[in-house]
Amino acid sequence: MYLFPERLVLIKGGGDLGAGVAWRLYKAGFPVALTELAQPLVVRRTVAFASAVYDGEIAVEGVTAWRADSLDEARRLLDDEIIPVLIDPACNARATLRPTILIDAVMAKKNTGTHKDDAPLVIALGPGFTPNVDCHCVIETQRGHNLGRVLWDRAAEPNTGIPGEIGGKGSERVLRAPRAGVLRGLKRIGDRVQQGETLALVDDAPVMAPFDGVLRGLAHDGLHVTANLKIGDVDPRAARENCFTISDKALAIGGGALEAALEWIKIWGGLGK
Repeated sequence: MYLFPERLVLIKGGGDLGAGVAWRLYKAGFPVALTELAQPLVVRRTVAFASAVYDGEIAVEGVTAWRADSLDEARRLLDDEIIPVLIDPACNARATLRPTILIDAVMAKKNTGTHKDDAPLVIALGPGFTPNVDCHCVIETQRGHNLGRVLWDRAAEPNTGIPGEIGGKGSERVLRAPRAGVLRGLKRIGDRVQQGETLALVDDAPVMAPFDGVLRGLAHDGLHVTANLKIGDVDPRAARENCFTISDKALAIGGGALEAALEWIKIWGGLGK
C-alpha cells in the first residue's frame, strides 16, 4: 500500500542513478513512474529500471518495473504497485499523468527540456540546472562531501568529465567504444575478468579489460554506438554481488531526492492535500 497514493512521482530517465532515486521513493511509499528512450544506453543494466524497455520487466532489490506500452497500462501497473516504464523521450505522459513531483534523472549534464512548471515540485539531478529557474531544487551528484545534498539555492558542482574513483581506479575503469558500430558483448555482467581479456566487440574491434576485476556494467547487445562512447565499466574490487545491487552513489542521490520530496510536503505541500 502506498503511503502517499496521491503523490505520483514521474522520473525522466531510468538508468542506475534514476533507478536509485525511484527505488528510494517507492520504498518510502510513493507511486513512481518512469519515462525512457526507445533504445536507452544503459551500462549498469542489472540495477537500472530502463532495462525493462528491452526485457519487458526487471526487479531491482525487490522492486519491480514493467514496460508499459500505453498510458492505460501504466495506470494499471501503478494500481498494482508496479513501476511502469514508458517509452516516451519527450515525457509527454506528464500532461496526462499530472505528477505531483517530476524528477529529471536524464544525467545529460545539461537541461534537455525540463521546466519549473512541469509539476508542483521539480527536482533535477546534477549539473545543468539552476534552482528557482528551471527546477525547484537540485541533488548533488558529484562524489565527495556533498554527494546527495539537496540544493535549494545553488546549482550542483560543474561536470569535471572525470569518473569518480572506485577501488583506486578512475577513468581507466570505464570501457569506451573503440569505433562506431554495433556492440556485441562476450562477457556477462558479474563475470570476473583479467587484464587484456576481450569483453565485447564493436563490429570487429575488441573492447578489452583494462585490469583484473569484475565486469560491473555493459550496454545492451545490438546497440549502435559512437566512437569513444561509454559502454561499460570494470570494478577492481572484484565483489560480484555489487553488480546486482544499487550503488552507494545512487542510494545517496536517491536519499537526497526523498528528503526534498518530504521536506516539500511538510513545508509547502501539506500531508492532507
